[in-house]
Amino acid sequence: MVDTTDVGSLTDFYLGEGQRLAHMGSWAFDAGGFKHWSSELFAIYGLDPAAKAPSIPEYLALVHPEDREFVAQNIQKMLADHHEFDFTKRIVRPDGTIRHVRCVGVPAAQGEGFVGTGIDVTEQEQLTAALRKSEVELRQILDLAPQIIAVLGPKRERLYANRTALTYLGSTLDEWRQRVMGAPGSEAHPDDDERMRDVGAQAIISGSPYELEVRLRAADGGYRWFLARYNPVRDDQGQIMRWYVACTDIDDRKRIEDRMRNETIALREELDRASMFEEIVGSSPALQSVLAQVAKVAQTDATVLIFGETGTGKELVARAVHKRSRRASGAFIRVNCAAIPPSLVASELFGHEKGAFTGAVGQRIGRFELAHHGTLFLDEVGEIPLEVQVKLLRVLQEQEFERLGSTRTLRVDVRLVAATNRDLAQMIATHQFRSDLYYRLNVFPITMPPLRERVDDIPLLLRHFTRHHAQLCNKPITSIAADTVAALCRYSWPGNVRELENVVQRSVILSQGSILEITLDGLIAPGATQSRTTLARAATTLESLQREHILCALADAHWVIAGPHGAAARLGIKRTSLQYKMRKLGISRPV
Repeated sequence: MVDTTDVGSLTDFYLGEGQRLAHMGSWAFDAGGFKHWSSELFAIYGLDPAAKAPSIPEYLALVHPEDREFVAQNIQKMLADHHEFDFTKRIVRPDGTIRHVRCVGVPAAQGEGFVGTGIDVTEQEQLTAALRKSEVELRQILDLAPQIIAVLGPKRERLYANRTALTYLGSTLDEWRQRVMGAPGSEAHPDDDERMRDVGAQAIISGSPYELEVRLRAADGGYRWFLARYNPVRDDQGQIMRWYVACTDIDDRKRIEDRMRNETIALREELDRASMFEEIVGSSPALQSVLAQVAKVAQTDATVLIFGETGTGKELVARAVHKRSRRASGAFIRVNCAAIPPSLVASELFGHEKGAFTGAVGQRIGRFELAHHGTLFLDEVGEIPLEVQVKLLRVLQEQEFERLGSTRTLRVDVRLVAATNRDLAQMIATHQFRSDLYYRLNVFPITMPPLRERVDDIPLLLRHFTRHHAQLCNKPITSIAADTVAALCRYSWPGNVRELENVVQRSVILSQGSILEITLDGLIAPGATQSRTTLARAATTLESLQREHILCALADAHWVIAGPHGAAARLGIKRTSLQYKMRKLGISRPV
C-alpha cells in the first residue's frame, strides 16, 4: 500500500516549487469572490501566505489606481460572459513597489467559477518598455535622417518608411504600403521600374545586398536620382526576415555627370571633326564688313542666319558669334543637317525615349538639350524635312519641345545660329521650305563673301595654310614663289577657302624643297571649258606678271632687299632667291 498522504504532500511540494520558480501562482474564483490563492500568489502580491484569500474589494485595493477600473470591468465581463480571459495589470505591494501581473483564467470544469494563474511579468514588461522606448528613439533618428529609409519584408512587401521618405513622396505610411511597384501610382520612374523588379527578383533568390541608381517621383511630380542600397537581415536559420533600404539623393551629382558627359561628347565630336581653318584670316573690306556684323549681333540672343557658298567659312563665323556672346562659357553644338538621314533629323535635334521607334533601344539626349545655355549651330538648315521644320519653329518661338515618344515638355535656353548655301526664297516658292520658319531664322542675316571677292586675302591665306600644313607634314617650307601667288590670285576659286586649303595641303605633300610648289594645271575647276591653248597663253604672261610683282615689292621696301622689312621678306622668299630672279628678269635699281 502507498501512503497517499505522503504522495499528496510531495505533489504539493513540487507544485509549489514549480510555481515559485516560474513566479506564477494559482487561484480559484466565483461570484462570491476568491476561493483559493496559492502561496506563490501571496508572495507575488507581497502578502502573508498564512492569510486567507482576499475579498474582491481587498483585491481591487491592491491593483494600481490607474488600472483599477479596467480590472473591475474585466471581472464583471468575465462573470457575465463566462469566457476565458487574459490581461495584464499593475499591482502595488504593501511596501509600495509596483509589479506587473498577467492574469489568465478559464471557466472551471465543474461549477460556475473560474480557475487560473497570476504570473509576475514585471521583468518582461520592463524589457518590452525598454525595447519600445528604443524603437521610438530609433524611429525619431530615422525620421531626422536626410536619406529615404524603408523596411521591406522577406518578399519585399512594404512595412515601414521614414518621415523623409513620406514627405518626399507626398504620401502617408498606409498609402505607401498599398502601392505596388510597377503599377500606376508607383514612385519609380517608368524607365527604371523594370530594372528595379529584375534586380530585386535576383536579390530575393541570391539573398545578397545590392545597390542601384533609380529615379523616384517627388510629391510635385518631378523625378530625382537616388542611390538605393538594399541590405538583408537574417534569422538564426539564415532566412531573410527584413530588407533595409537607404536611398541617398544623387540628383545634383547625376546632373553634373550628365553635363560633363554631354560636354565631353560635344568636345570629342569637335576634335574628331577637321576644321576648315583655325582662325579667321584676312583683312579685305568684304571680310571686315562681316566681322563688324558679328561684333554687333554677338552680344544679343538674336537668331543669326548665315548665307554663303560652300567652303566660305560659315561655321567659323558661327563660332565667332558664340565666342563673343554671353554664352561663350556654354556649349557650341554643331549639327550638319545634310549629313543626317531625313528620318533621323527629329531624333538628332530633340532626342527620343526608349522604344520611340524601331531601333530606339535607349534614351537619347537631343542636340537642343546638349546646347542648353549655349549655342546650337544648324549647318545646311535648308535640308531639314518639312515635318521637322514645324517642330523647329515651335522651339524657336517657345523654347520648349518633347522628345520623340514622350509627353513630357522640356524647356531649354538655346541661341540658334543657322547656315545655308541654298536659295531659301526659291525653296519657299517651290514649297520645300516653310516661310514662317524662314522669317523666324532670318532675324539677323550675314552673307559670307566668296573668295573671288576677297582677292586681297589670298596671299594671307596661302601663308597661313602653308605654315600650318608644313608643320603637320614636318616639311621645311618657308616661302611661296611670287608668280605662284599671282596665278592663284587670278583663279576664281569655285570651292572658296576650302578649295584653297586643299590645294595648299596637296602642294605641301608634293613639295620637296623650302619653296611651295603648286601645279597650276590642278586649278581647273570641274566643268571648266578652258582649252590648253588658253592655259598656255596665260602661262606666257607669268614672266611679265612676276616682274611687275617684284618691282612693286621693291618699291614698297624702298629697294631694300634683305632684312625683316625688305622686299624678300614681303615676297616670302630668301634674299638670294630674289637676287637670282632680279638678274634673270633684268631688274636693277634705277639710278
